[in-house]
Amino acid sequence: MSKKSWIKPHHKTVRNIANVLFGPIVKLKYNVRPEKFDVSGKKAYLILYNHQTPFDQFFVGISFDLPIYYVATEDIFSNGLVSDLIRGLVAPIPIAKGTNDAGSILKCIRVAREGGTLAIAPEGNRTYSGRTEHISESVIPLARKLGLPVLLYRIEGGYGKNPRWSDKVRGGKMRAYVHSVITPEEYREMTDEEFFSAVKEGLYVDENRDTGVYRSNRRAEYLERAIYYCPFCGLSEFESKRNKAVCKKCGRAVEYGADKKLRGVGFDFPYGYFGEWYDAQNEFVRSLNTDGYLASPLYRDKADVYEVELFKRKKPLYRSAGIALYADRITVNEGGDDPVAIPFDSVSAVTVLGRNKLNVYTEKTVYQIRGGKRFNAVKYINFYYLHNNRKKDGNDGEFLGL
Repeated sequence: MSKKSWIKPHHKTVRNIANVLFGPIVKLKYNVRPEKFDVSGKKAYLILYNHQTPFDQFFVGISFDLPIYYVATEDIFSNGLVSDLIRGLVAPIPIAKGTNDAGSILKCIRVAREGGTLAIAPEGNRTYSGRTEHISESVIPLARKLGLPVLLYRIEGGYGKNPRWSDKVRGGKMRAYVHSVITPEEYREMTDEEFFSAVKEGLYVDENRDTGVYRSNRRAEYLERAIYYCPFCGLSEFESKRNKAVCKKCGRAVEYGADKKLRGVGFDFPYGYFGEWYDAQNEFVRSLNTDGYLASPLYRDKADVYEVELFKRKKPLYRSAGIALYADRITVNEGGDDPVAIPFDSVSAVTVLGRNKLNVYTEKTVYQIRGGKRFNAVKYINFYYLHNNRKKDGNDGEFLGL
């Protein structure tokens, strides 16, 4: 095999060892038995999967008896020696999150031509709301270029087990399986709109409904990583403990049930499920007059700040710096030594990594902002997209970055 080939013989060996070592752990941790898909024909595939938990790639891997080449965010490639080890073992395809990375597309084409199977989470983000979120239409021309059978791999119950804003995996059941297959012959007969609709339909899951019981004594912990809107106070902050989250402004407490339902403690809470609250937050942001937040910040936080050398390493810039979110910019260490202002007009993308790390991409620098356990990165991406929508379209737009 050519030294220039992306696919190496040891990738299959690594895959088999990983399944033996980690498969039982993943199955036990999440109480899931990913359903096997018959690959006896030894075809290559494009696997598209919805993104609910940090272990989704393991569920996919267990379902297929072949090595899979995952398109993965640059964050795992920016950790020095650890990243080098990951590259050597399983050769994932790096992509700069939140951007149209032409290099990543070329690598996908290269892997497909070598007979490899690819896996992509086309949402680009693990869901905060409990439903399958925004999928870019760019997945359709990519699928057509690859020319592979498209497998729509659906994960259900993962949000109930482990919401993105939580550190706790709860009791309860989930399912991971191939929901449907779209062959090249089938999608060649489809328009782009029809193909895109089939992909969205096959991957769509909404867990803002009764799907079982998910037991834990820490069900609401770190809910404030995703929510900063109170229906009674507007912009606010929350503090969670065990099964409840409390608004710091009005003191109202909301309980997150084992059935995923929200209940006000001593009052009627207007939203039944977290996704409804999340939607209301987005609607509130879209309707907000932000003129008053050009001189005064919407929020202030404390966080460590790094400069990211994409696909290489991260260099510490500030420890426990003051971070301020304005309607049109983010500032770091404002009023202190070496302050930095990051105008939204100079930013090409803002993304959330993991549960609550924030990457801000400018022309010259990629900043990574890491707050404490209760840091809410969602608000930064929401207000960045709100600014862009209003500047570009003259309206509030629908998409707020997640």
